Amino acid sequence: MKVRPGALRLGFGARLGRGLLALMGWRTVFVPPPAPKTVIVVYPHTSNWDFVIGFLARAAVGLRCHFVAKESLFRGVFGAWLRRVGGIPVDRRAPIGFVDQVVRHFERSDEFHLVFTPEGTRARTEHWKSGFYRVARAARAPVGLAFIDYGRRVVGVGEWIALSGDEKRDLERMSAFYAGKVGKHPDQQSPIRFAPDADEE
Repeated sequence: MKVRPGALRLGFGARLGRGLLALMGWRTVFVPPPAPKTVIVVYPHTSNWDFVIGFLARAAVGLRCHFVAKESLFRGVFGAWLRRVGGIPVDRRAPIGFVDQVVRHFERSDEFHLVFTPEGTRARTEHWKSGFYRVARAARAPVGLAFIDYGRRVVGVGEWIALSGDEKRDLERMSAFYAGKVGKHPDQQSPIRFAPDADEE
């Protein structure tokens, strides 16, 4: 079942997002989600500017997205703001693991789109974190391939894939999609692979 057209918020916020991106010289590409519950990965992530451009793009396409962050951040005014923009607290000390905590949000929601930056940091690392993959498999959610390409100044979600469970094959498909897409600092882009014994968020 595809996401309901009415679920996309295409009012003033979308027009403002598109307008600001256009002023900055950016355009958006958006393939709508094939299901009401999805996982979205954003790559490459090499600059603080990614948040600004990504936030405007989210507004421009009108898709309500969520992201996870450690529970200690959700306090006071800042915590209220995090929740307002889609933040989901995760308790790292909870008896159930990260994946189970996140999957519960999928189970409790009629519609839920969760965004991950699998590099985990703006600096180069030698592998992606595998949390998004484990969550998508557990929630049986398709994975959206989102990108911020500074080379062409294009941002958006260009493809959706159903994970096969064969990590090597799935990552090869992602690598093919992201080929040629350039971050603000290309030398900081991480290779698209998991650690040999991947068990990370």
